[in-house]
Amino acid sequence: MTDAKDWPAAVEVLNENGSSDIVLLCEHASNHIPAAYGRLGLPERDLGRHIAWDIGAAKVARRLSALLDAPAFLSGYSRLLIDLNRPLSSPGSIPIRSEDTDIPGNIGIDDGEKARRAEIMFDPFHHRVAAHLDRRLAEDRPTRLVTVHSFTPVYLGVARPWHAGVLYDAARDFGDAIIAGLRRDASLNVEANEPYQIARDGDYAVPIHGDDRSIPAVLIEIRQDLLADDRGAEEWAKRLAGAIPAREPANAT
Repeated sequence: MTDAKDWPAAVEVLNENGSSDIVLLCEHASNHIPAAYGRLGLPERDLGRHIAWDIGAAKVARRLSALLDAPAFLSGYSRLLIDLNRPLSSPGSIPIRSEDTDIPGNIGIDDGEKARRAEIMFDPFHHRVAAHLDRRLAEDRPTRLVTVHSFTPVYLGVARPWHAGVLYDAARDFGDAIIAGLRRDASLNVEANEPYQIARDGDYAVPIHGDDRSIPAVLIEIRQDLLADDRGAEEWAKRLAGAIPAREPANAT
């Protein structure tokens, strides 16, 4: 019998009927790897690093869901098994190396194992998100997509000075409005499309769930050292709740 704790659902859904027009995703919420994978050959300490999940992102997404009364979709498995924010065709979908660390359990796996991980972890998450978004569109319900991530203060020896970044492709107005909201705190260093840029061959949620449906969609990155404890996560959830602009009524002039 499959251990439900060791093989959880691919997606945890919070507040699916929330009143907000914001829909939250957190694709790197979990660092869970079932015992059958033997930690992919990694020492235990590596599962607490950014290579395994986005530290603090789930706490921010959960709290933001409550503050905004917004639906939220959180991953159930580590990004090391399969990355929910990478196209399946991307080399980063099942990484053999992440940052400066080789991932032994991902080296040389066959197409059958790749398909198995997609079937168990990737497809159920994105099918659930897609069904929710498509239902909202069918109901003519206003919708904007915000996906919550975190990033390392230093990447391969290079310091990253930003406190947060707001990444977007088609949804420039939405992204810039969130940046302006965060910059009301003059002490924050917040930039557009940092620490990287949205690309269709390297990102999934924003182009597929957002831009392709003409839903304004952004990816928010927060520096991980700012989310090291519950207090930091709470502060950033409140910042984002205040920075995300309210949607104007459809008949506004």
